[in-house]
Amino acid sequence: MKRVSTLAMGAAMAFGMNTQATAQDGVPGPDEDPYIWLEEARSDEALDWVRAENNRTMAHMAQDPRFDELTAEALAILDAEDRIPYVSIRKDGLYNFWQDKENPKGVLRRTTLESYKTDDPEWETVLDVDALAAVESKEWVYKGSTCLPPDQRLCMIALSDGGEDATILREFDMTTKQFVEGGFVIEEKSQGGVQWLDEDTLLVGRDFGGGTITESEYPFTTRLWKRGTPLSEAEEIFRGEASDVWAGAGLIRDNKGVVHGRTAFRAISFHESINYIWHEGEWVELDMPKKASIGGIIDGQLTFSTDVDWETQGQVFPADALVAVDLEEFKRDPNGAKKTLVWAPAERQTKQGGGVTANSAYMAILDNVVGKVLKIDFEDGEWVTTEVNLPDNATLGVQATSSETDEIMFTSTDFLSPSTLWYSNGSGDPQVLKTSPEYFDATGMEVEQFEATSKDGAKVPYFLVKPKGMEMDGKNPALLYGYGGFQISQLPSYRALTGKMWLEKGGAFILANLRGGGEFGPGWHQMAIRENKQRTWDDFIAVGEDAVKRGITNPGQLGIQGGSQGGLLVGTAFTQRPDLFDAAIVAIPLFDMLRYHLIGRGASWIGEYGDPRIPEQREWIEGYSPYQKIVDGVDYPAPFLWASTADDRTHPAHARKGAAKLKGLGQDYWYYEDMTGGHSGGVDNEQRAKLQALQMVYLMQRLMDDNEAGE
Repeated sequence: MKRVSTLAMGAAMAFGMNTQATAQDGVPGPDEDPYIWLEEARSDEALDWVRAENNRTMAHMAQDPRFDELTAEALAILDAEDRIPYVSIRKDGLYNFWQDKENPKGVLRRTTLESYKTDDPEWETVLDVDALAAVESKEWVYKGSTCLPPDQRLCMIALSDGGEDATILREFDMTTKQFVEGGFVIEEKSQGGVQWLDEDTLLVGRDFGGGTITESEYPFTTRLWKRGTPLSEAEEIFRGEASDVWAGAGLIRDNKGVVHGRTAFRAISFHESINYIWHEGEWVELDMPKKASIGGIIDGQLTFSTDVDWETQGQVFPADALVAVDLEEFKRDPNGAKKTLVWAPAERQTKQGGGVTANSAYMAILDNVVGKVLKIDFEDGEWVTTEVNLPDNATLGVQATSSETDEIMFTSTDFLSPSTLWYSNGSGDPQVLKTSPEYFDATGMEVEQFEATSKDGAKVPYFLVKPKGMEMDGKNPALLYGYGGFQISQLPSYRALTGKMWLEKGGAFILANLRGGGEFGPGWHQMAIRENKQRTWDDFIAVGEDAVKRGITNPGQLGIQGGSQGGLLVGTAFTQRPDLFDAAIVAIPLFDMLRYHLIGRGASWIGEYGDPRIPEQREWIEGYSPYQKIVDGVDYPAPFLWASTADDRTHPAHARKGAAKLKGLGQDYWYYEDMTGGHSGGVDNEQRAKLQALQMVYLMQRLMDDNEAGE
């Protein structure tokens, strides 16, 4: 789930598991929910239950003769030495974080461009996470770094114990390859992060105690921390409100590292923020939509992105547009600076990220779910946009940029072609730098695109990847994957594990582009949130029905899969249409939507789903919440639910409670919980491979072995 933001109830409501809540609050409490005890992530009782379920699932799945083979196939791909080592471009070299069988927790390493261009680059280890974990007896997971521009020598390294989102932060010197003695350290794990103001000053947003986090467990204050002083004494420079999802201050900084001002925001919901600029000694609210954000600097112009139509200064900038003001004019008069249009989407186009080099900006877009990359420059007072010469009919992205030069790297991928990394120094067309090896045999496979008609008549696109020799006779095992939330797009890409472990074995793969996602811009997302969230579930069901109608598969051989918001999607699908599917992988899901705001960081997503404490909004949610929709007397398709004990985002309680309720009703189900991984599951490749094998064995047993319905 991207972005961070929410509505909070304030300090009067205890954060976390409100096990005293009753139906009088509009929230099921212990009297109504016999499995509420599973919301305590690490209680002895809950963990005993988890171990018993894991043992049951492993005893069944691991005895399948395919389990070891599938695990080995997944691990070989995940540990492959010849996979592309994607990099970031820094002043002192190209940096890569790498995990394999020799380095399960990973190494941060660097090389030169000249060496990287070879088939066997020479890497210099900067930080060995396995060695650090061994010395400190921790399950350290590397969560990235925040470095001081422009040379990026000093960095704050983020480490998570076991994979949860909460991290500790330590100052690290990339030149000496050592943690800085006496340097900045935040050892108490928390959400939030830091930004460098200068070599001796950090902007810090963390849990400082005393009620400085929201109900969603995100910080809403920012402090200015000077080197050599206690963090507890750092000056508070911005404070949001306890009712925000998240709030904090940041910097306007150009690609040379020069700071041009301070900004701040209050995320009043997951999708809405109030933005501020520090101007003449006070925080001034910016006159901009709540569904808009400040971007970066291009050729002395400060950019903004908007998810809604923006009417200002006698003109209207359309939703998804890129807007700019002159930076110096903005610094003098933040709300009066003249705004100009940089780019606006044509029909079925949308932005998909980008990057800035020393002299240009690059923006990846989708054009009817096909990738393009645009180069953007401000020349002689005009915006000039040119398309970068990259492959057609592929998913394209900006992988890495240099702030010092015009160097840039792009990626291209599709379902059946290995991913390719492209390089340009800013002059001429990009050239192939590296190509991923083929991890599965795509000979004879095909990709087609279809449209399903949803319940309200909307046309919903989806891709079908057909295994070799597949006929549209309705007798094919098929896996339908979806997400449909938070404006996140599901795009064609080279899915090596799916290809090797499913397509090669004769299974078809279907990728749905549901409303609620971002495939066609912010409007595609906003059509299916809050009171209209059922549209996402309807779209997914419509794709399943269309796949059966076209002869791709049949209900006895159709499985569904999704994680996080996608886990909620799968939960709604198998509870609303249990007759349409025969397998359902419910991964790291949201599931109990009447208590989701009390579990993990659920309150941060009220902007997407609504607030179950408000009767009108509870009615929307109650109409689909999978946990409540599991009832006696219905034959569900024996779902496989899995979660992670360390997941402090969606929380394992959702999957646990779903499995426990199915068990209580005597329904078939499977449950597995990774006891060390975070929200994505698995902290090393062996764990990830096992998770993949468990799911594939389950699908094969359900959809390939017992296929009487398809005969």
